[in-house]
Amino acid sequence: MLELVLANLRVRPFRTLISVIGVALGVILVVLFTGLAKGMTNDLAKRVANWKAEIVFTRPGAMDASSSNASVNLAYVQKLKEFEGVEAAVPVLRYFSPDNKSTWGVRMLEGVDWQPFAAMNDIRIVAGRPPQANNEIILDERQMQDDRVNIGDDYELFGGKHYTIVGVFSPPSGARIKMTLAALQEVEQTEKCSYILVKLKTGADPVAVANKINEALPGNKITLTQELVADAQDRIPGLSTFLRVLVVLGAFVSTVFVLLSMYTTITERRKEIGILKSLGASTGFIIGTIEGEAFMIGILGVILGGVVAVVASQLIGRSFSLTFEFSTNWIITAVAIAILGSLFGALYPAWRASLIDPVEVMVNE
Repeated sequence: MLELVLANLRVRPFRTLISVIGVALGVILVVLFTGLAKGMTNDLAKRVANWKAEIVFTRPGAMDASSSNASVNLAYVQKLKEFEGVEAAVPVLRYFSPDNKSTWGVRMLEGVDWQPFAAMNDIRIVAGRPPQANNEIILDERQMQDDRVNIGDDYELFGGKHYTIVGVFSPPSGARIKMTLAALQEVEQTEKCSYILVKLKTGADPVAVANKINEALPGNKITLTQELVADAQDRIPGLSTFLRVLVVLGAFVSTVFVLLSMYTTITERRKEIGILKSLGASTGFIIGTIEGEAFMIGILGVILGGVVAVVASQLIGRSFSLTFEFSTNWIITAVAIAILGSLFGALYPAWRASLIDPVEVMVNE
């Protein structure tokens, strides 16, 4: 049967190629976009993990992705420092600024009092100095590289405001662009912040301290930093839904391409199938042969799609500074979608082929 399957694929090379490309497209969709999603979320998680603070104090909704909600009163900073086990509390103002030069059309910025923020999170200035004036900013090393800028260069933010790059910090932590808390408050015309990072003393229990804060200051949102790292993917709105839709779309593409290809192939091969049946080929043999062709198309589609996805991720990553991280689970999912989709797509044509009457075919053709 294998020889027959391979011969049938070779007889119609162009149609086979189109089917393989269709299956590969489904593989590329799943592997490439899930790799990008994982790369983005892991990058976010790594930057959050660089916070040494154990607790994040904020208001409900203030830390949702794309939120620029400055709703936390700075008076909470002193109140948090008074709790037993708390070593330091540092306010942070977060802002999302539209930016045509960025990959996603938006940049996340943070306003902080640099010295306490850096001391809390073990972040250092590797070149230049911290921001001081309201028109000064610092960037992490990755942002400097992506934007191809140097210390002293002019940097445009907020749709027309000009800032001077005065320093580079490392390691990356939170937003890649930082300015003074007062500078960002001036832009947002607020005296509040988005959240407060709470650093505990050595030996203090984060859960116990968080519970005490929650009891004493109800109505706020107290989150352990480790929880932010663990559910980074869930903090990007609609990402899980997008990935599920992507899987369904990949399966649909693979199935439809194989269905159309095999259906037209069966129409053209009625005579050959009729001859096979007249020679004693069983219904199971006919279905098995066509399903075997679909299986080979699925395998070839997986190989082509995997190669294209890897090459495309390298090119896209270098061109747009995006991070791709391929997951074994998603790769297995893509392979399963390609092969099962191919087999399912060929099922109806195979069934139709098995019903062909050899006598009718001989008479008419």
